[in-house]
Amino acid sequence: MRDVCAAAESVFRRESGRILASLIRISGSFDRAEEALQEAFASALASWPQKGTPQNPAAWIMTAAHRKLIDAARREQTRIEKHDSLRYETEIACAPCHSGAESAAMHFPDDRLRLIFTCCHPALSLEARIALTLRMLGGLSTPQIAKAFLLPEATLAQRLVRAKRKIQEARIPYETPPPERLPERLAAVQAVIYLIFNEGYAAASGTELVRHELCGEAIRLGRLLCQLLPHQAENLGLLALMLLQHSRRDARMAQGELVTLEEQDRSLWDRSAIVEGLGLLEAALRLGPVGPYQLQAAIAALHAQASKPEQTDWVQIAALYEKLANLHPSPVVSLNHAVALAMSGRMEEGLRRIDELARGDALNRYHLLYAARADLLRRLRRYEEAADAYRRALELAGNHIEIAFLKRRLRQVLTPGA
Repeated sequence: MRDVCAAAESVFRRESGRILASLIRISGSFDRAEEALQEAFASALASWPQKGTPQNPAAWIMTAAHRKLIDAARREQTRIEKHDSLRYETEIACAPCHSGAESAAMHFPDDRLRLIFTCCHPALSLEARIALTLRMLGGLSTPQIAKAFLLPEATLAQRLVRAKRKIQEARIPYETPPPERLPERLAAVQAVIYLIFNEGYAAASGTELVRHELCGEAIRLGRLLCQLLPHQAENLGLLALMLLQHSRRDARMAQGELVTLEEQDRSLWDRSAIVEGLGLLEAALRLGPVGPYQLQAAIAALHAQASKPEQTDWVQIAALYEKLANLHPSPVVSLNHAVALAMSGRMEEGLRRIDELARGDALNRYHLLYAARADLLRRLRRYEEAADAYRRALELAGNHIEIAFLKRRLRQVLTPGA
């Protein structure tokens, strides 16, 4: 029984997004598709222990789910033309399963492409896009998503309900955008995936620094996007960026405490992820044009290729941040550029730029700005100023691991001789 459950769970994790996308296309309903999929998995758990796990478990589940849709259509006494259409599409989709051959019905890239663009439609709020993407394409349950984002389950459930209602009421089309609109819509999809990754990579609040399940889901969604649109350079750049950053996951904490990039044990870095990320970056740069994710991946690659902190090419990193600021300006990019300038030997210029950012409205309540300023002042041995900056960072920080790190740094600059 345990092996059967494991097999069913494995299929769900790998194939639920693919199957669900097909079911939504056929039924025209998120809720009916989800219900049919859940019932099909329940049937698998009931049937497989007696009859054995089928040779093609995913095709078995999709066949069962299609049948559940027909049963639901009959129960609801839907219009006969919808019922006939549903029966016709189901027979076509399920036919290969009866032959025992590899199911052609398990390859619907257009369905998943339509689904990911629907989940990330700009008419939905950003929070709804993230929740819906994780639910429909990531295969995470409502409790799992709520736990990952430290939200009450009821709040997350309401977001999903409102998102589905918005799709229905606003008649958001279940389609891939036409070529002329693809770049703008694709950027929104990429942004959602990277926001999911960032919330996992550096949690804004809570007691964990890294939420590995969110990083893993974002990387999985990035792989899916590359599979569906393999010739889009920024898709490859995004996946490369996430892999290169997440390669440091095992070195970012030691004995429950945050470890800075400079102090990390680089032997703990995931070399396979680094090699894959570097390969994806090279492929993306060959495809062109160069976009913001490729530039960020190039910066992460320079860190990954430095076997020792002192070998980091900060001059090149600063140059890449300057290009990124010109291509995709944002206050956070400006902050990172300032830090890179300081680390490349232009310490006073970096500090001056950080102070300018602090006087503006965009980052004056961003704890990492003050943490960065404090670190540069610490390196210059201007300990009293560094202590003030660390105190300000502590006032604004929300993650317990980061707070503990900032307190530790504050104690160090208050007793520099210790």
